[in-house]
Amino acid sequence: MARRMGCGMARMVYMVCIVRGESERAMGRDDGSEHNRLVAVFPGRFDPVHKGHLDIAKRAAKVTDELIVAVYTTPNKNLLFATDERVRLWRETVAEEGLTNVRVEPFEGLVIDFARSVNAQAIVRGLRAVTDFELEFQQALMNRKLAPEIETLMIITDIRYLFVSATLLKEVARLGGDLDGIVTATVAEALKKKLAATQTA
Repeated sequence: MARRMGCGMARMVYMVCIVRGESERAMGRDDGSEHNRLVAVFPGRFDPVHKGHLDIAKRAAKVTDELIVAVYTTPNKNLLFATDERVRLWRETVAEEGLTNVRVEPFEGLVIDFARSVNAQAIVRGLRAVTDFELEFQQALMNRKLAPEIETLMIITDIRYLFVSATLLKEVARLGGDLDGIVTATVAEALKKKLAATQTA
């Protein structure tokens, strides 16, 4: 019962956020001026970006004027790709997909502080499972406490990518598995080169 309620709540959050944005456009509040532009931030480590991330970004870009993919500069010792590499892979992916209202920037510190620095009104998060929702719900409430002017937009992951995670795909890549349909060709090549370099180091 709890699992079913969790999924329902996640969908409600997603729907409310979408309807709010669309209603503002319908009422003519989005007149193209800088003040009325809807800017959202999509934060994460993205080590590396995969098609699940890309799906969320593409869908968020459809309901915002500008989407900023925020790549978190966590310590490189815990990551396969350095910050500049993760940013570059995202930028190449955005260019390949022709996402003209999406840009990629590195950031450090609190997401809400970065969101404020770029005048964003919303934070985008992707949800894969009920366990994701529980964590994201707590984080959204904390962000709400710290920055009540910034909304959280939760988007349910496409069913094709429910099983995809950066940790899992890196393990598959290490073992020589096929990543077709999970990452772009550019990311697959970057993974191959990076893993080869780490194995020979």
